[in-house]
Amino acid sequence: MAALKYAGLEDTDSEEELPPGWEERTTKDGWVYYANHLEEKTQWEHPKSGKRKRVAGDLPYGWEQETDENGQLYFVDHINKRTTYLDPRLAFTVEDNPAKPTTRQRYDGNSTAMEILQGRDLSGKVVIITGANSGIGFETAKSLALHGAHVILACRSLSRGNDAVQRILGEWHKAKVEAMTLDLASLQSVQHFAEAFKSKNLPLHILICNAAVFGVPWCLTEDGLESTFQVNHLGHFYLVQLLEEVLRQSSPARVVVVSSESHRFTEIKDSSGKLDFSLLSPSKKEYWAMLAYNRSKLCNVLFSNELNRRLSPHGVTSNSLHPGNMIYSSLHRNWWVYTLLFTLARPFTKSM
Repeated sequence: MAALKYAGLEDTDSEEELPPGWEERTTKDGWVYYANHLEEKTQWEHPKSGKRKRVAGDLPYGWEQETDENGQLYFVDHINKRTTYLDPRLAFTVEDNPAKPTTRQRYDGNSTAMEILQGRDLSGKVVIITGANSGIGFETAKSLALHGAHVILACRSLSRGNDAVQRILGEWHKAKVEAMTLDLASLQSVQHFAEAFKSKNLPLHILICNAAVFGVPWCLTEDGLESTFQVNHLGHFYLVQLLEEVLRQSSPARVVVVSSESHRFTEIKDSSGKLDFSLLSPSKKEYWAMLAYNRSKLCNVLFSNELNRRLSPHGVTSNSLHPGNMIYSSLHRNWWVYTLLFTLARPFTKSM
């Protein structure tokens, strides 16, 4: 009791009753948090019981969730024509009792984007995701947008990008999503995209370099480079260079480069141990699709590591990641053998 008195919580009897100056609120995805107006701070745990809660079920019939100009949620009762900042579902909360992890790792290969973002409010954050109209890119864009971020889907096909935007808006009509044209096989297109983004005068908090090709036949881009190398690595490299100043001005910011474990199964050095640039953009005679993909992913990792070394002192971090083995996306569409392998592996691998 002495501890309660010291904390100013002795005025209430019920464990669930909030002390004076406290208010119960909810996030967009239904997690309950508590605002202390006296100290102007918020926390997830109930100030008396220390429990975490989330609301149960959907909003009652006739109710809609909105956001005011300050980014705070409020609720509209269309039947009785009234508004309130109190979530009507707060009468039906359930206790959150997460199992204590047996290791220090909080997330693993079974975690989903929505689980990781649960309880987070990304309002005011601006995100660019390349190749976001399908696959991993789309799921990432959707998850971030549903948590309040302003997400720009950078896609080679604007029509497919706009279709993806409509699918996200179908889940939450207030989502801030838009599509912009970006063809990584054209350095001129990369430059035009960067200029178009800068003209919006937006900050950039997260840049996710996700787009990639896999198993494509040998061909040269309009810039005279092998397409796998340019799309998977060089186009992203150039994009980051063009947006580096915006990232710095928006710090803390981050770059996320989607690489692959397959980066381990190649080299970009010659027999004497020196960097061999001819291996990065090989001739048709020297080309093997899988090896070209592996090399591009190795370039991703090396680039991300060096980028982090250079920009982290300025508040911009960079990380590369392996998304999972043989995730069934459209990445394998260029050769029927790869499609067969991915189909056979599908029951044993992670879904989108």
